[in-house]
Amino acid sequence: MKVVIIDYGAGNIASLTFALERIGVTEIILSNEKETIIGGDKVIFPGVGHASYAMKQLKQYGLELVIPALKQPVLGICLGMQLMCKATDEGDEQGLGIFDANVKKFEPLLKVPHMGWNMVEWNSPAFGAEMPVADWFYFVHGFYAEITSQTIGRTEYINPISAVLKKDNFVGCQFHPEKSGDSGEQFLKKFLRI
Repeated sequence: MKVVIIDYGAGNIASLTFALERIGVTEIILSNEKETIIGGDKVIFPGVGHASYAMKQLKQYGLELVIPALKQPVLGICLGMQLMCKATDEGDEQGLGIFDANVKKFEPLLKVPHMGWNMVEWNSPAFGAEMPVADWFYFVHGFYAEITSQTIGRTEYINPISAVLKKDNFVGCQFHPEKSGDSGEQFLKKFLRI
């Protein structure tokens, strides 16, 4: 299985690569080239940093049109998931429009950014069948995707938020599976079995 990690200058590549190697993935390709990404069996779209900078990087490589057109399973992580949404309040940036959610800024009633472990509750057996009913994952973010009909995993920080979104072949998670221990490894394994 060939797993392509989109390398566009705004992703946490090293820890994700190590996590995939730990669960037995032997062919991992880092790329920002359209043909390589389209040719992957699975594609992972990571992201850290500011939405406007990340979207600028995507457009530099022409990936803002490539990613929504992918037909194989695609996993967006953290900012990657947020960029797959309709729009984000971070820089008033338009997203890729894959998910129907808008990305909102947390009202600072609690410490922002949200950093730490939260329990995710699954409401879809389609993706969560092999996951516990609820499990702990590691989050680091100052913006969140609102709850929509595409939310299959949710958690709460200040208000309910989408922890996992799914539409067709696209999955997005707000948490970092590569930093979430055993539960993160199980999540990645489940994605790779889609």
